[in-house]
Amino acid sequence: MQPGKLPLDLLSRLLDEIDVRDPRVVLGARAGEDAALIDFGDRYLVAKTDPITFATDLIGWYMVQINANDIAVMGGTPRWLMTTLLLPDTTSEREVESIFKQVQEACDDLNITLIGGHTEITYDLPRPIAVGAMLGEVPKERAVLTSGARPGDSIVLTKAIAMEGISILARDAANDLLERGVALDTINRAKEFLFSPGISVVPEASIACAVVDVHAMHDPTEGGLSGGLVEMAAAANVGLLIDMEAVPVLPECREICNALGLDPLGLIASGASLAALPPSEVETLITALAREGIAASEIGTVTDPADGIKVRYGDEVRDLPTFPRDELARWFGG
Repeated sequence: MQPGKLPLDLLSRLLDEIDVRDPRVVLGARAGEDAALIDFGDRYLVAKTDPITFATDLIGWYMVQINANDIAVMGGTPRWLMTTLLLPDTTSEREVESIFKQVQEACDDLNITLIGGHTEITYDLPRPIAVGAMLGEVPKERAVLTSGARPGDSIVLTKAIAMEGISILARDAANDLLERGVALDTINRAKEFLFSPGISVVPEASIACAVVDVHAMHDPTEGGLSGGLVEMAAAANVGLLIDMEAVPVLPECREICNALGLDPLGLIASGASLAALPPSEVETLITALAREGIAASEIGTVTDPADGIKVRYGDEVRDLPTFPRDELARWFGG
């Protein structure tokens, strides 16, 4: 099988076979949902685990961000983190210290407490792997599920695509980009997209829950915006109609993708978030986000499941392009 997420149909079939024995599990393993919900009396415990498997000098920082994002789009507040670090036998003590420092600084920024985990040096590992297990909490009435999207809802995308993927490419494929004519200034700007506009969606998720009746949120990560839309539609059993001219794509993203022959729709897109909400509340949400310096755009509508997932280019409507694996994996994997 190809590297990356399991095919959605295979994953759904496997998850459907899980027997949930504890009645306190309100939301268990389900394709398209970002985290689990467990009944803890007056609130839900929100639980999530996610790994960082690609090579990066910011592995500890990344691991905190992506796990916190998935808690936040469930309406929750990330609180506690456990992490497993698997490190090659070539890792130096200084490198271990750097990863721990990244984890702690990222936790401090998001007011998350690191409560434990496991770290080991592992044989035959080509690069570090960091796995986060994050817990958060949410009042029961504020929990948001990806499956909550309803026909007639509007879809709002925050920030733009594909900040994470472009930043990784700028950091790890800079020589290739220079050889293909991408300006050094463009590459340097793209490197900073991890931090500004930033790949955390915790602030925008919190604002959405506070100011509008958000029906669903989702964090499009591996598989890009296309993958995120497919997961949202599958979780909610709905169709989607996306206006491609309304989807914000950063200029640096277009330039770098064009240079490498990649499609921004299929490129890992942490930093953007999807929200489904009543059309009457879209302006309220976009205005509230703008006050905090967060851009947002209405990009489409939720439709009946029989309509499928469609995109509109001007007057032309066609099926949403899908990708067997993330464009980032395709580039680095050849």
